[in-house]
Amino acid sequence: MTKKILLLEDDKLLGETIKELLEYENYEVTLVEDGVIASEVSYEKKFDLYVFDINVPEINGLELLEALRNANDSTPAIFISALVDLETISKGFSVGADDYIKKPFFPEELLIRINAKLASHEKIITYNNIEFNTKTKMIKKDGHIISLGEVQEKLFELFINNMNQVLDKAILLECLEKPSSGALRTAITKLKHSTDLEIENIRGVGYTLEQS
Repeated sequence: MTKKILLLEDDKLLGETIKELLEYENYEVTLVEDGVIASEVSYEKKFDLYVFDINVPEINGLELLEALRNANDSTPAIFISALVDLETISKGFSVGADDYIKKPFFPEELLIRINAKLASHEKIITYNNIEFNTKTKMIKKDGHIISLGEVQEKLFELFINNMNQVLDKAILLECLEKPSSGALRTAITKLKHSTDLEIENIRGVGYTLEQS
């Protein structure tokens, strides 16, 4: 079933860019530019995820989400905002956000976060002989629990939640304590050996896990 996302963003270019990317990934996106319209649409239609900018016309994103939560709307929500002070970020989570992405950001980063958030409402992701419980983070191979190192676990979760998508090398490097191209290649080689994931290098771009 197609997942539905309500996107509140008053920057037309950014909003359309995000909408196009998400629709390419088969999400159904409703894009609105002010908080009043977002509020009205949220009551008219059921969504799987909210993606709200904060500094928007009429009702800001913080006030909107707080009102939705007070109305017992528990739809997962991600804030995207140029407001990066700790007070605003803290307020974002206190009113009920699940994630907070600071502008500027790669649209692909938002896609990764969205995939991970929506996948967390599923229970098991399977890939060949691998099973991943998105709630407990337990990984099973051929029915047996396997343990990965911290770096490999981060990489594994990125790949398993974003199958058939090319992950930018810069995003993968963030999983490493001492980022370098060599360290990333080594970590991915170890991950492939431990899990049999068929991870492919897309030269000059990043890596992808193709679903069999």
